[in-house]
Amino acid sequence: MPGRPSLAGRSLLPVLRPTSGMGGGGSALKVCADHRGGINWLSLSPDGQRLLTGSEDGTARLWSTADGQCCALLQGHESYVTFCQLEDEAAFTCSADCTIRKWDVLTGQCLQVFRGHTSIVNRILVANNQLFSSSYDRTARAWNVDKGQVSWEFRGHRNCVLTLAYLASWDLPGAPCMEEAMAGGLLVTGSTDGMAKVWQVASGCCHQTLRGHTGAVLCLVLDTPSHTAFTGSTDATIRAWDILSGEQLRVFREHQGSVICLELVNRHVYSGSADRTVKCWLADTGERVRTFAAHGHSVSALKYHAGTCRGLSGREAQWRHVFTVFTGSGDARARAFDAQSGALRRVFRGHAFIINCIQVHGQVLYTASHDGTLRLWDVRGLPRAPPRPGAPKRSLSRLFNNKVGCAAAAPLQPA
Repeated sequence: MPGRPSLAGRSLLPVLRPTSGMGGGGSALKVCADHRGGINWLSLSPDGQRLLTGSEDGTARLWSTADGQCCALLQGHESYVTFCQLEDEAAFTCSADCTIRKWDVLTGQCLQVFRGHTSIVNRILVANNQLFSSSYDRTARAWNVDKGQVSWEFRGHRNCVLTLAYLASWDLPGAPCMEEAMAGGLLVTGSTDGMAKVWQVASGCCHQTLRGHTGAVLCLVLDTPSHTAFTGSTDATIRAWDILSGEQLRVFREHQGSVICLELVNRHVYSGSADRTVKCWLADTGERVRTFAAHGHSVSALKYHAGTCRGLSGREAQWRHVFTVFTGSGDARARAFDAQSGALRRVFRGHAFIINCIQVHGQVLYTASHDGTLRLWDVRGLPRAPPRPGAPKRSLSRLFNNKVGCAAAAPLQPA
């Protein structure tokens, strides 16, 4: 309800206690160090009850958000886990062993193995009862979730396929001439060949090729109502595309390094970059609204969060809305910024290496790092953080140490 605090995740806070005396000042509520290798990805279930981590140690683990305890160990992959997605009743993982696995979240048993890719599987996406995957074998694939069989193989990229996004058929215009082609929706892929492609899922055909980037496409997000894709690249730009016509709509040019992560919220695009900043842009015009600067190294993850906190108005306590941009960085720290002013509000210290993924649930921030730990942080209050000296620099090459970032490719020329 408007004006009232979310109850999601609140059961966690009374159970856990900070690991040091700093309390809400930036210390972890809990440190989960069960993995024996770096954590490459972190996924939150739609119902908010579980977390899933995928690791360099070849395993995935399920965690309860109620108490932060590991509730299942998912073993079976023969190499490191690159990515994972958690649904309410099933978990999905992909690996450098060229396979994808489906798991029962209650028992931890493997329900299905998806075989067919011939190289590292980079990303997976479960949507509309379909499973999509991208791989270093230069293909993306669509799978029957229940049978574990390939429905379509999308071929056309000249290098590794990194990122995926899906637009369902009911979100597409209903032109009679396009109804059959769009029946299965559209899959958008981004590749180290510098291109993004739009595929008709029902036929497996390439609908559009989005040319313009001069570097690898590392990330993409879709704006469903306008049928627009936003892509971020090693060429330091973000580009907006009409995925139906293939037209490039605008270019966002102010970053000075690779664009590593993107998020689209309320007609604003948030971008994290190797230039150590996050920028906020107007999605419809490409105008930069503000820059979030305080990072000691590349911004490797970001998450926008709309929450509430309790404050005083006169003598009465009232709930007010709080809009926060959380970031993870190669300097091994997470940060919280006021989304409206850009002010730094808190720094979360404790990780020993790059933070690969972040999630927020209720009043808890979850950070997963290449140091092998999952950390839980209390984000209530979020006072403004004082200035701190810069952290030691770390090699940018380690930013993609989880082997799913960017394959080496020859320089690309503008199309």
